[in-house]
Amino acid sequence: LKANEEERNRIFIEIYGLQDELTPEVEDKDVTIRKADLERDVKSFLSYLVGIIFGRYSLDEPGLIYAGVEFDRGRYKTYQPDNDNVIPLTHENYFQDDILTRITELVELIYGTETLEENLLFIAEALKMKGDETPRDTIRRYFMKDFFKDHKKIYQNRPIYWQMTSGKQEAFKSIFYLHRYDEATLARVRTEYVLPLTNTLTELSNQMQAVIDGSASSREVASARKQMEKYQKQLQELRDYDLILKNLADQHIALDLDDGVLVNYDKFQSIPVTNTQTGKPGKMNLLEKLK
Repeated sequence: LKANEEERNRIFIEIYGLQDELTPEVEDKDVTIRKADLERDVKSFLSYLVGIIFGRYSLDEPGLIYAGVEFDRGRYKTYQPDNDNVIPLTHENYFQDDILTRITELVELIYGTETLEENLLFIAEALKMKGDETPRDTIRRYFMKDFFKDHKKIYQNRPIYWQMTSGKQEAFKSIFYLHRYDEATLARVRTEYVLPLTNTLTELSNQMQAVIDGSASSREVASARKQMEKYQKQLQELRDYDLILKNLADQHIALDLDDGVLVNYDKFQSIPVTNTQTGKPGKMNLLEKLK
């Protein structure tokens, strides 16, 4: 690769007569031609699929399709972008339009039903499957844990897909496309995702309590107690998160992209909030931290 790059440099230097100003040699660390890397390329493919989901790209036209101004759904024939510009990320399949469902749909649409499982396995193996994970488990874990990290690194902490995160318990995460954000986005997240998820987790917690109060074995009771404790922690986190979400949704915050990503991103960070359990004041972030 180094030799190829130096040869390329030599050709351009000769073409433009820059022999007295430049030399073709490059240090190893400065080689810009990238080696093939399966894991990196599969992650890039998944990022492209996210762009398809949000309408940044289209399966019907090459290149960038939407990055602001007028959103024309007529440019998407094979696959229609997500309606509400919100893709939930959760550890379990709580929503019909979660990230795993959307990615699976696209892989099947592009490459066919017959090879779907083979292709999901190919993706998962590139992402380093763990233990007894299924390919779908691995892909879900990647989006829960690492997708946003990779995305903000590529975009040098100026991400175009913004990740909402309820906190350490990871009760709720979602991503939305910056260029399709509008003043009603947060209200939609609250009514379509956070409040329904709160109801779901409450019901699951009640089911665990029923197991504990019933005639289950000691092992089943112990498992139910552990699971219920998890649900209770997530519910507490969701309630606190809902406070800042409602606060910001009621403000109908607009973005001015001329100010840059960081200025707009900060509008949703370090929001004053009172802990619903302790009553103590504090601050919470609506979005995942950039650094």
